[in-house]
Amino acid sequence: MSSNRDSDYKPLPLKETISALPPERPGIRAQIRSILDKYDPEAPKLVILDDDPTGTQTCHDIAVLTVWDIPTLTNEFISSTGGFFILTNSRAFPPAEVRPLLMKICENLKIAATAAGKVFEVVLRGDSTLRGHFPLEPEIVEEVFGKVNAWVLAPFFYQGGRYTIDDVHYVLEKDALVPAGQTPFASDASFSYRSSNLRDYIQEKAPGKFKPENMVSITLDDIRRGGPTEVEKKLLSLNTGSIVIVNAAAESDMDIFSAGLLAAESRGSKFLFRTAAAFVSSRLGIIPKPPMSAQDLDFSHDHNVSGGLIIAGSYVPKTTTQLGKLISCRGDKLRVLELNAATLITEDEAEDLIRRTADTASTELAAGNDVLIMTSRELVKGHDALSSLGIGSFVAAALVKITQQISTRPRYIIAKGGITSSDVATKALGMKRAMVLGQAAPGVPLWRCDEESSRYPGVPFVVFPGNVGGDDALAEIVESWS
Repeated sequence: MSSNRDSDYKPLPLKETISALPPERPGIRAQIRSILDKYDPEAPKLVILDDDPTGTQTCHDIAVLTVWDIPTLTNEFISSTGGFFILTNSRAFPPAEVRPLLMKICENLKIAATAAGKVFEVVLRGDSTLRGHFPLEPEIVEEVFGKVNAWVLAPFFYQGGRYTIDDVHYVLEKDALVPAGQTPFASDASFSYRSSNLRDYIQEKAPGKFKPENMVSITLDDIRRGGPTEVEKKLLSLNTGSIVIVNAAAESDMDIFSAGLLAAESRGSKFLFRTAAAFVSSRLGIIPKPPMSAQDLDFSHDHNVSGGLIIAGSYVPKTTTQLGKLISCRGDKLRVLELNAATLITEDEAEDLIRRTADTASTELAAGNDVLIMTSRELVKGHDALSSLGIGSFVAAALVKITQQISTRPRYIIAKGGITSSDVATKALGMKRAMVLGQAAPGVPLWRCDEESSRYPGVPFVVFPGNVGGDDALAEIVESWS
């Protein structure tokens, strides 16, 4: 059990830290795919309950549902191969609303899986910087489906620069691995925390739930020296009611863990997962492919000559930096419409601002200009976490209304930030089922919804996480797609 104060953990130099680790063991992803192909359709489907839309950021050729009625779920169980995502957007809700939401989804899943004659397991895909409803969400899932042998906590996400080494979770900033509890993410208005060591984080968020001896680490030595066999052995030796901390510093580490996990599950062990995006693609054996370009999307065959629409609601410092780079890079080729966040929470003033913004955006898009609609960069907070969530909901609702009122079909849409992406996809665009085509940049999911009932069928939709990508990542996408 960790006894360190978080201040005892210091930033680490990336290159020196990684080079001091045991050598990687690559090539396991293809083996996972072979294992799953061999046992399909008997292998359990993976149902990923995503607390915001960014969890699709390592996947391609997989469906994401934004509704969970029983007929839709039944059809997806029958038609999907490895599994599918359900966008719960639960990170945008207070705990009192999360419980009935997840209970309903899980109950419908149970009925639909029985109707389809399928078995499945649940992944709660959460934020790689540890924000979200933990331990509430896995507790709710266990209430519906029963106890498992252990929970698995795996926040590693390579594309976002999230590493777990010696149980300490790090966020890559420039060339340094910064303990997560010492980053701006830990000061989140709704989901703040202090601990960078995941053992301490578990105790902080779920005090007394897990005994020290039931917090079990899958170390990088286990993974890189012992391989899948050692992972399987440790998983099979767990006490019921344990929580497993997965260390990882490369995607191959998560692949080895997944291979050992599948072996343990084949012998009857059952797990519930709270992970970042990397685990999902490893467990499904999805072979990575490069980010998709404008040529891949074949804009040349699209007769729509309007501009692209970028909607930014995220307040994290990385987003603010990326927006600044976008604005300076595109210059007069980009029309910037900035919304005062304080105005958006004042009902009378908000409606007028929403109407004027939508009218201007429609005109500019029709003229072939790219349009950035962004909230002012000063974060408006409430007096506590719950009221801050409420303010965020007001701002998100305004962005939805603006999108709904824009009368010009954009060539593409980029939504910046998890809550913003979810609300734009579901409420503004009416998506019920979309396909994840791949990524627009590393860790940046690209969706397309072809349903005629959606607002803009076939328009590429980029789910751009607030906390992912280099300073120029957003500008590079807009530039290359212009």
